[in-house]
Amino acid sequence: MLPAAASLRKEGANKGATVAFLIATPESGVDSIAISYALLDPIMTVIRPIAAFVTAVSAGLLENTINKPEQEELSPSALSCPVDNCCDGVDCDPDEHKKHHTILEKTVAGLKFGVGDVWGDIALWFFVGLIIAGTITAIIPDDVMAQYLGGGLQSMVIMLVFGVPIYICATASTPVAAVLIIKGVSPGAALVFLLAGPGTNVTSLSTMYKILGKKATIRYLVVLSLFALLFGLLVDQIYIMSGIVPRAVLGEASNLIPLSLKLPATIILLLISIKPVTTWVKGKMKRKQKTDEVSISGFPQKMNDNCEKDDCGCGHS
Repeated sequence: MLPAAASLRKEGANKGATVAFLIATPESGVDSIAISYALLDPIMTVIRPIAAFVTAVSAGLLENTINKPEQEELSPSALSCPVDNCCDGVDCDPDEHKKHHTILEKTVAGLKFGVGDVWGDIALWFFVGLIIAGTITAIIPDDVMAQYLGGGLQSMVIMLVFGVPIYICATASTPVAAVLIIKGVSPGAALVFLLAGPGTNVTSLSTMYKILGKKATIRYLVVLSLFALLFGLLVDQIYIMSGIVPRAVLGEASNLIPLSLKLPATIILLLISIKPVTTWVKGKMKRKQKTDEVSISGFPQKMNDNCEKDDCGCGHS
């Protein structure tokens, strides 16, 4: 997300648009909404992107109000063919370009993008979120969660303080939020975590400082925190007024799908997750190997015992 925001900023997007992109993108993606519906409930599924949208627009408008957008020369849009780059979109007529591929070819390309690129980007973090959720379930007692995070402004502030500095993406935060609600955390406090966790962390804030500047980054953090608290309080009131018990409806969407479809879907999910996870592991191993090679590259391959100089560096003793 941060590289995309930096690219948008470089291509001419003003600070307000960049801020809005950073807030709205993690929470309003198709993957985020789908996982929210599967693991949470319809109320949280609807409120989550709405809260992100309102927060993003408010933060963007505030930024552009304080700092008037400057007229910048925009880079030309990328018009190359998204299927197989058969055309750069400039040297050929757009109407002619539309006829280069059949509907079947476009559908296959879209499926490859969805399974390969989209799921490839979030698969690892999804399983990380499941591991964290399982750890919380096994270690933290229910009464501890209910006592300190059962509802009210105090719960929201605690969750905000917990969510701001840690690095967790929108995909990984969803199963964690689901387990928190099961443990007795109020839906509003869980929503604060969902909004603050993916949108802020120490690393991303330092990167935003370079992209947007110090004051814009502070405004970004303040607006996101305030709206997270406001929507957290609002969500708790919605559940109280409607008489819905969050733990009773959590994950009920999974009951709409029969077991005969769940098992094949789970197997398919695991199969398409093998490549991105193994690619990540191999990448880590290669980087470690390169680091080890660099650390020993300064030593001589062969020591010369006959060298009489003490500072020759050949490794003689």
